Amino acid sequence: MAKQIQEILIDDLDGGEANETVSFAIDGTTYEIDLSDVNAKKLRDALSPFTQHARRAGAVSARRRTRGGQRSMSREKSSEIRQWAKAHGLPVSERGRIASTVVEKYEAAH
Repeated sequence: MAKQIQEILIDDLDGGEANETVSFAIDGTTYEIDLSDVNAKKLRDALSPFTQHARRAGAVSARRRTRGGQRSMSREKSSEIRQWAKAHGLPVSERGRIASTVVEKYEAAH
């Protein structure tokens, strides 16, 4: 017995047949949308004035963010927070991520 599986893309805008999945990102969120050739061109044309003047984001900027969208802190700041936490009897590890509750308490105190 033979089996044929066929994937058909549906245009997310108009419900017609889509030809491709277009990926784009804005404000740190990546989106995908299935579009026909006509709607994909409309999207690219609409974004063109912005993409012509924008710079590509490299892996460096992506690595600077941690879970929850918080920026990574410097080693000096981490060390300062660890020392403060120990002096105030708060549990903190010698290495790795500092618990957000400890960071929040540190920031509230400063």
